[in-house]
Amino acid sequence: MLTNQIVAYRAIYTLKDGCNVLLRPMTQDDEQSLVELFSSASNEDVRYLRDDVKNEALVRGWCENLDYEKVLPLLALVKERVVGQATLHFHKGPERHVGSVRIFLAKDFRRRGLGTKMINTLTELARKQDLHILVAEVVADQSKVIKAFQQLGFELRCTFEDYFMLPDGDTRDVAILMKSLISRADEF
Repeated sequence: MLTNQIVAYRAIYTLKDGCNVLLRPMTQDDEQSLVELFSSASNEDVRYLRDDVKNEALVRGWCENLDYEKVLPLLALVKERVVGQATLHFHKGPERHVGSVRIFLAKDFRRRGLGTKMINTLTELARKQDLHILVAEVVADQSKVIKAFQQLGFELRCTFEDYFMLPDGDTRDVAILMKSLISRADEF
């Protein structure tokens, strides 16, 4: 069960360039701000996302149907503008100890350290929920994104060929990266 501490989470970070960013969980009131964030997504960005984020009804549905027990969406705000969203997806049954992470940043906030802050925050929140493993799926030709996850402690575990199909039917290989959140008993 998601603790109130997680839902009430707030943190202010200063990026490398001096910009202050507030990180907090998404609420139903963030609907319009989230629509604006995703409306700025390039066609190339949208090709690689799981959902059609330019579909305002879909984004509204995410806000209206928030269920922190299934997905914890974390927003990054600069003043009133949402400049990033990172999500922690919870699993059930035999995968209940595993969480999946996804991230989207506004183009003008990429390569500024925000993604690192957001993934580190999701990692911290995942530990508070007693998760053991985090998983990230990255299209294999996005080598900079893979390297960024590796610098955050994720390990490349495998690559699935033709695992991701783009809207035009083209397929891409997908790298599966994992990060252990617990220490192993046999390590010293």
